[in-house]
Amino acid sequence: MSNAAPHHSHGHSHAQGQSHEPGAPQGHSHKHGHGHSHGHGHGHSHGPVDYGRAFAIGTALNLAFVAVEGTAGLLTDSVALLADAGHNLSDVLGLLLAWGGAKLATRPASKRFTYGYRGSSILAALGNAVLLLFAVGGIAWEAVGRFAAPPSVSGGVVMAVAGVGILVNVATAMLFARGRKGDLNIRGAYLHMVADAAVSAGVVIGGGLILWTGAEWIDPAISLVVVAVILWSTWGLLKESLTMALDAVPAGIDPDAVRAALAGLPGVARVHDLHIWPMSTTEAALTAHLVMPGGHPGDDFLAKLAHRLADDFRIDHTTVQIELGEGAECRLHGPANV
Repeated sequence: MSNAAPHHSHGHSHAQGQSHEPGAPQGHSHKHGHGHSHGHGHGHSHGPVDYGRAFAIGTALNLAFVAVEGTAGLLTDSVALLADAGHNLSDVLGLLLAWGGAKLATRPASKRFTYGYRGSSILAALGNAVLLLFAVGGIAWEAVGRFAAPPSVSGGVVMAVAGVGILVNVATAMLFARGRKGDLNIRGAYLHMVADAAVSAGVVIGGGLILWTGAEWIDPAISLVVVAVILWSTWGLLKESLTMALDAVPAGIDPDAVRAALAGLPGVARVHDLHIWPMSTTEAALTAHLVMPGGHPGDDFLAKLAHRLADDFRIDHTTVQIELGEGAECRLHGPANV
């Protein structure tokens, strides 16, 4: 995950004896009978503006174009146009998935969903990638079958319709351009539209070649180029969304650098049980145990630590346990990786 601009984070921690509303900046420490204390710090995530309007406009534009392109493909018997229309339809579904994920991610936490529904944005990105893989499978199957008996296609109509597709896809992509660096879900929508623009450009070229050469096999060949472009643009989205769904350390956060920063804090003798994972496509969380034999450093230490992790590593939700003794090792980690 990349939490680059426009996403900014600020950590806050306060000495509190009570809980706050989910997502509010907070921090507290509690003393327990076993001599441990826990500190929680939260950083604000000032993500991109609400993309509801962009999703609505993009969905409407693409639905209208799918209807036009699909009709033209049927009338001209062009598998290239039908393939591109099918891909655009899958992108409409993808936009709806991304839109739903973005909306769910804004819902507050509850007793059962203590992190809220932030993870839905990760599932939406993963669903988008899987949906595209199914789409390219259908396109490839149809294109290969057309090589045996390629239909006669009107190159001029193919060029005109695909040309409109370029305009629609570029316009839709620009709606999401500002948020593509800070949100994998938004990036998925953006990449789909950019890929569609490139595919439509390829179809325009194919239509021109058909007019020039009269070779009917060019139409299904262009369809396979469409498949290759979609697969290329989808692979990165699939890989990153899958790793996020498995709670891997988000891309852009160096766990060794985080560990070194924690170990270098005054009074810290050892760091163990360090976990970093994505809460959503824009937010990361961290838990860690700090062994501090000299005693509990106080709430100010926790507040500054939350600020540092938010500002330096864009980790939004921090939970730190202070241990005055050696502490028990994490059962999830081997002896060499605690």
